[in-house]
Amino acid sequence: MTPGQPATPPAPAPASERGHGHHRATPWPEARALAARAGAGAAADRPPVRVPLGQALGRTLAEPLRALTDLPSFDSSAMDGWAVAGPGPWTVREESVLAGHSGAAALASGEAVRIATGARVPAGATAVVRTEHSRTGPVAGPVLLHPLREVVPGQDIRPRGQECRTGDELLPAGSLVGPAVLGLAAAAGYDEIAVPARPRVEVLVLGDELLTAGLPREELIRDALGPMLGPWLTALGAEVLATRRIGDDAEALYEAVTTSAAELVVTTGGTAAGPVDHVHRVLDKAGATLLVDGVKVRPGHPMLLARLDAGRHLVGLPGNPLAAVSGLLTLAAPLLAALTTRPSAPTPPGGTAPPSAPTPPSPPTAPGGTAPPSAPTAPGEPLAAPLRDGVQGHPHDTRLVPVVHQDGLVVPLHYNGPAMLRGIAAADAMAVVPPGGAEPGRRVELLALPWPTEPQAATATPVSPPAPAQGACFT
Repeated sequence: MTPGQPATPPAPAPASERGHGHHRATPWPEARALAARAGAGAAADRPPVRVPLGQALGRTLAEPLRALTDLPSFDSSAMDGWAVAGPGPWTVREESVLAGHSGAAALASGEAVRIATGARVPAGATAVVRTEHSRTGPVAGPVLLHPLREVVPGQDIRPRGQECRTGDELLPAGSLVGPAVLGLAAAAGYDEIAVPARPRVEVLVLGDELLTAGLPREELIRDALGPMLGPWLTALGAEVLATRRIGDDAEALYEAVTTSAAELVVTTGGTAAGPVDHVHRVLDKAGATLLVDGVKVRPGHPMLLARLDAGRHLVGLPGNPLAAVSGLLTLAAPLLAALTTRPSAPTPPGGTAPPSAPTPPSPPTAPGGTAPPSAPTAPGEPLAAPLRDGVQGHPHDTRLVPVVHQDGLVVPLHYNGPAMLRGIAAADAMAVVPPGGAEPGRRVELLALPWPTEPQAATATPVSPPAPAQGACFT
């Protein structure tokens, strides 16, 4: 093993070879890397799909975007004005050249014709003179065009192929498709582009204690995960086939897992060792291979990742809502990201970029002396920001805490116990707190949430500040 190379994790064991009374917990960074590798392995056998430009926003290119034509495809005017031939003054022809219309006849030396931005430059033209840089006269007789400043050959003409030539690579595979990419693809002649197919996901909600409507009553509680997981997985790029409620029925769970058409099955609850925690036993019976059986993270340590068969996986989330969010961000998000983007070198444990990646520049200091949250400069590079308040840590495990951005810092939120959603519902991100905790000012990694968030700016009259982080509940 070369210096600086992470150690190769041991080969995963079949589910039947692992005891159900305890978990062989995987360190949090390693668990995320394992999930990403599992997704990248499955992605290799997934053919891309071609989708209309209007359906491609937010996806990634499955192949390089190459120009289907020269851009621009003809010599065109960059400005409203006059196409001229040779030195001035020029005799003005009565016709005009408009964008999208047939071009004018060739210009002879000493002639000029009015031209609009984007119109084809007539043959023989040597320059375009902007309207504001010229004057015409006299009133009687042939109209002459006079320049008001020096005319340089080729000025304000966009030559054919100035931006690209047919076949040029405009963007590499793996590029995120944003609005500008859609515009570029349209300009380059595309009606459809190739993107990775959305991974098919099915959600199985376990638990006899869950209600789907109305107020909690007696020993029954509302199902918070069923309404939350489908939209969250969709935001991560998945095609959610269904959200099914299985209850605590082991046979029904086995049937659902083994017959699902999904590439990723997501279960909620049942991953620990209680009397109705059936997930491990179902995986044994199905012949699955456990890749991650517990993670050293709070909340959510009983989460798991298993390979069902070639190209199919199961992520087992804990039943507590915030613990389930932790499992989504730790295991499901990296796996889905690898399935929907071009495979790349995984980020090694510790969150630093691989040796071949360029070192990102330090972010500029914001007014007041604090550094703003840094945006990643390459896929897999973590976001990070300094903490405004200290966060108590678990003595041995990573901790994920909801935070909001405020004045270049992140503020830990209250209501971050494993069964609570009030904190994450108000959060901009999840902060990754290392074992032992983090003091104020320490820069921590951030896990972005898959929907738009807006950092809070300073105000003259402070609004209610976020409550300080709760520090004692780690389950």
